[in-house]
Amino acid sequence: MRTLLRRIGTDSRYLIAGFPLSVVFFVLMVAGFAAGIGTVVVWVGLPVLATTLLVARGMADVERRMLPEVLGRALPRPRYRPAPETAGWFRRMVNPLTSGQSWLDLLYGIVAFPISVVTFVFTVTWWAGTILGLATPLYGWITAAIPGNEGLAYLLGLGDSVWIDVVINTSIGVLFALTLPVVVRSAALIRAGLGRAMLTGVAELHERIDDLAEGRAAAVSAEANALRRLERDIHDGPQQRLVSLAMDLSRAQRQLKRDPQAVEAMLSQAITSTRDTLDELRALSRGIAPPILTDRGLAPALAALASRCTIPVELDVQVTGRFAAAVENTVYFVVAESLTNVAKHSHATVCTVSLTKTGGVLMLTIGDDGVGGAHVAKGHGLSGLGDRLKAVDGELAVDSPVGGPTVIVAEVPCG
Repeated sequence: MRTLLRRIGTDSRYLIAGFPLSVVFFVLMVAGFAAGIGTVVVWVGLPVLATTLLVARGMADVERRMLPEVLGRALPRPRYRPAPETAGWFRRMVNPLTSGQSWLDLLYGIVAFPISVVTFVFTVTWWAGTILGLATPLYGWITAAIPGNEGLAYLLGLGDSVWIDVVINTSIGVLFALTLPVVVRSAALIRAGLGRAMLTGVAELHERIDDLAEGRAAAVSAEANALRRLERDIHDGPQQRLVSLAMDLSRAQRQLKRDPQAVEAMLSQAITSTRDTLDELRALSRGIAPPILTDRGLAPALAALASRCTIPVELDVQVTGRFAAAVENTVYFVVAESLTNVAKHSHATVCTVSLTKTGGVLMLTIGDDGVGGAHVAKGHGLSGLGDRLKAVDGELAVDSPVGGPTVIVAEVPCG
């Protein structure tokens, strides 16, 4: 109930306080634009238009500051292109004319005016109907005593009873009160939606482009790091074992006739080395594209990860079906990297892994009761997870105070 009242108050304040702002905005934009266009042939109109656009920018910024409270989310401010540093005074003066967003600000000041009028009228009408209707039992007896003041009961042919008139007016007030949240919220969303589209739409598009570029760079970085790590692991592991195996076989070949018994021991050692190399290659292949993930999906793959972890893992996977390969790989490697980090650094006694689906997002939560202190800064065990998630438009949050516990939350879009 408190949240509903707060929402009604926020929306009403936005619509009522925004109405005089809209009137001033409209008058300034129409007057400035008309004066600027009318005198542009004698060049006086250029500074007038530039000034009008600067005023529009300031008025639009006031509107932008009110939008997040109504829409419930932060909105970016557009990027107004500054004049070049080497530009002369005239170029600097007319620079606002070269900004498309400045013209959108001016257009919003004109277009939003009739919408502000309508939403303001609806808001005031519903508030008046609610207050006057519900307060009828307090003042209805006074107004009924005024000579010549016929109430609704009399006009509807129900007599001139004060009681009936009070009941009718109170019922109307209740109807207005019940519909007030819907009417005020709808009016606020209509006006705020127009403001978002015209005042922040381009900025949101630019922000989205930046996010995509950052995600692509993160994907390239994550892939490069993975390849370097794989190259290092192959060089330090299987490659060294294969070199040693080749040397052992060459030595066995040379001693085959001189000392068959020694050759037999060397071959036995070579077979053991071959098996160890195969095990290492299988482990590395799991880091590239684990077959169980490719063949059977996330639930069995995560179960296999949990079974290999050196500390107990409580696994709760509440998703079924298959997802895009990039999504499954991301979830798998986030869990794998997190469990590795837990096993190496956390000193935890138990770890929990939960995977659920909410709408079009996979929600992965990993927690442990260890010593904490984990974060995604460069040089730490979780440093690559943020980049890997950005590559699929995902998000990562780590809460790991010193002393624990640690909670890692990853959101991966899967829709």
